[in-house]
Amino acid sequence: MFLDEVGFMLNPVVQKTWALTGQTPILPQRMRNRHHLSGIGALTISPQRQRLGWYMHLHPQSITESHVMAFLRDLQRHLRGDIVLLWENLGAHHSAAMQDYLASHPRLIAEFLPPYAPELNAIEYAWSHLKTNPLANLAPDDTEELAEHVTDAFCQHRTEQNLLRGFVHATGLPIQLG
Repeated sequence: MFLDEVGFMLNPVVQKTWALTGQTPILPQRMRNRHHLSGIGALTISPQRQRLGWYMHLHPQSITESHVMAFLRDLQRHLRGDIVLLWENLGAHHSAAMQDYLASHPRLIAEFLPPYAPELNAIEYAWSHLKTNPLANLAPDDTEELAEHVTDAFCQHRTEQNLLRGFVHATGLPIQLG
């Protein structure tokens, strides 16, 4: 399981667009840089490497270690067997509380990715896809509207096996998928 946190801003991720010749496209938005949603998500690979899954929780504030623990608790209820957790070297992942949590949940086997290597984390590609494809050029009025769009886009893509396999293949890690 690849795990990572993400932020979704009210300001749009501007991508290419089209317009009639001579008419510059205008993307109306308000400058609200501090308003955002935070997400925590995981891209999972079944033990037989046949099925991939994508899971996410959204929060109106920044992700804390208690959010991470709650997300892991929910995943453990949903996934069977041992879970090898691949994640970045974020301070919250090394905290004493997180280490205590991991020690009290022996099904979770935490492995850290090398520092400054987001390209090795498959969920990073999933977040990038979400932001630059279904959510590109989106300028919602508030975080509630943003949450609706993020949830809709996530639900549309979370079970697309070819797309999820592409995220894992993009890492270049030697993971053979069925």
